[in-house]
Amino acid sequence: MIGCSEEIRIPFADRRTDHEVELAVVIGRKAKRVPREEALDYVFGYTIGLDMTVRGPEFPTFRNSPDTFCVLGPWIATKDEIADPNVLDLSIRVNQEVKQASNTKYLIFDVQRLIEYASAIYTLNPGGVIVTGTPAGVGPVAPGDVLEGRISEIGAMTVYVAR
Repeated sequence: MIGCSEEIRIPFADRRTDHEVELAVVIGRKAKRVPREEALDYVFGYTIGLDMTVRGPEFPTFRNSPDTFCVLGPWIATKDEIADPNVLDLSIRVNQEVKQASNTKYLIFDVQRLIEYASAIYTLNPGGVIVTGTPAGVGPVAPGDVLEGRISEIGAMTVYVAR
């Protein structure tokens, strides 16, 4: 996990690496087996997440795990600042060209379902982060690219792919 001031490093120059803009949910208090109706009570706030994925034969979770592949920030909007996390516009531009533009209402699982599901299989602790997944439009990045992620009501982030 890195912040916006650090660079994304691509570990395999010969493989495709994709961008994925996501809403990141920051947990505010310990949670275990949280019912859907109470899920948002466990949220501290929300931030912009950029989840990078290298394409290849690895298990899906390993394709997202290289160092620098999870970018968060640059700030957190507290839960009282976001009326409904399930209706936020999100987008990413690569070198000033829009590559993804959608809304969290189109995600497969909404925030409440993600918290309910995650807390059913492991304990969520304060400061833990759940990234929601991404809408359609993922695409490749290359060394030297400039990525600009944006989520309505939260703001924007800019991060660079190391050369």
